[in-house]
Amino acid sequence: MTIVDTRIPDPKKFIKGATGDWEIVIGMEVHAQVTSRSKLFSGASTEFGQEPNSNVSLVDAAMPGMLPVINEECVKQAIRTGLGLKAEINNKSVFDRKNYFYPDLPQGYQISQFKQPIVGEGKILLDMSDDEQVEIGVERLHLEQDAGKSLHDQHPSMSFVDLNRSGVALMEIVSKPDLRSSDEARAYLTKLRTILRYLGTCDGNMEQGSMRADVNVSVRKPGGEFGTRCEIKNVNSIRFAGQAIEYEARRQIGILEDGGKIDQETRLFDPGKGETRSMRSKEEAHDYRYFPDPDLLPLEFDDTYVTELAKDLPELPDDKKARFMTDYGLSSYDADILVQEKASADFYEDVAKGRDAKLSANWVTNELFARLHKEGYDVTTSPVSADQLGGIIDLIKAGDISGKIAKDLFEIVWAEGGDPKQIVEARGMKQVTDLGAIEAMVAEIVDANPDKAAQAKEKPGLLGWFVGQVMKASQGKANPQAVNELLRKKIGID
Repeated sequence: MTIVDTRIPDPKKFIKGATGDWEIVIGMEVHAQVTSRSKLFSGASTEFGQEPNSNVSLVDAAMPGMLPVINEECVKQAIRTGLGLKAEINNKSVFDRKNYFYPDLPQGYQISQFKQPIVGEGKILLDMSDDEQVEIGVERLHLEQDAGKSLHDQHPSMSFVDLNRSGVALMEIVSKPDLRSSDEARAYLTKLRTILRYLGTCDGNMEQGSMRADVNVSVRKPGGEFGTRCEIKNVNSIRFAGQAIEYEARRQIGILEDGGKIDQETRLFDPGKGETRSMRSKEEAHDYRYFPDPDLLPLEFDDTYVTELAKDLPELPDDKKARFMTDYGLSSYDADILVQEKASADFYEDVAKGRDAKLSANWVTNELFARLHKEGYDVTTSPVSADQLGGIIDLIKAGDISGKIAKDLFEIVWAEGGDPKQIVEARGMKQVTDLGAIEAMVAEIVDANPDKAAQAKEKPGLLGWFVGQVMKASQGKANPQAVNELLRKKIGID
């Protein structure tokens, strides 16, 4: 297969070396566990966290005479994912046997797809900044079985094998070598996970192993021929992927600048040390003795089957972001934050319904999300509901509370719950809007500080001190805009 370089070199992404600039070239092979209650070719459960070897059928254990039967839901999930990636759906695909020996692979082969995958070329768009959008090509998506898991830390002299994952359906999503920095790689994994979660085809829980990445890294002089790549296996964190790429790129640059050459190999990333280490050498081509699985017919479906699945697709992140910017007038940055998770986007729309969209976005992204992150919650378990947060915003817009009082009210609702409007009434938190009362406070404070008033008249920037004193005297209840206007009038600031 000829690999075509579609990216124009970008100096901002180059790495400085001792002999000049270098460019990173990155490709990803992401293994995403298909959301399905049963495995790809058996009825065994896929539930995570069960006792070792409790989710294993005779098919998964490769007992003699056991035949695989395709799980149609897994096929549908692969097609949905392909549609979400704007990819070509292949009406005919073939399952192959990929032959290799490993203790946790009972059959001695993995059922996968080689020459004829279910999904062909697609693309993922990355918004790297307000003025930079990068298109990353997807080479293919194919279905395959997962292997089991070898456990080496359970006994001092023996390894154990857990076959719970054996036969679980995976989608291997292979990117083109279009990524040019660790930032792009992180953005790619984040965006791919977001798309999968929106579609409901993979939960994206990397800490549970249901999404993991093999990262291919090479370096070259800008715009030159592709270099020899090294594959970093089974990276299970977006942050670790970025760290692994940074380390591996600099390792390769160091070798090349010292006159050495890069050996194609498989490496592992050690998060504790922040470095990659060699796992095994990797020849240019594997000889897995692929051949079509004789127990499985070619997988065929017509365009109508695909069209029916397309009808039920949800609004995807790119479309939702564009709508948020158009319908709600949000910035690209705010919209991007809100659509990262479907639950977050839904929460925002519940808050913003019939309200100031920008103010709603500020409260959701700044106050709520920051507090959720700090306390270890997510939006689905938020102590403050969309209705409650909307109630706080209503009080702000009505002029009943100031921004400062609103933050105090948010803390009360977070800790105690309740209706924001009733809390404001019951606790006397309503903002003072009586101009006469505010004017009296302003006059008292200005008259008591004539020297400071004279200084503020010369340097209006000092007016903030008086604002603070009035707000303090009113226990934060005075309308800040009214305070500002009355102070300027009293001191004589134009």
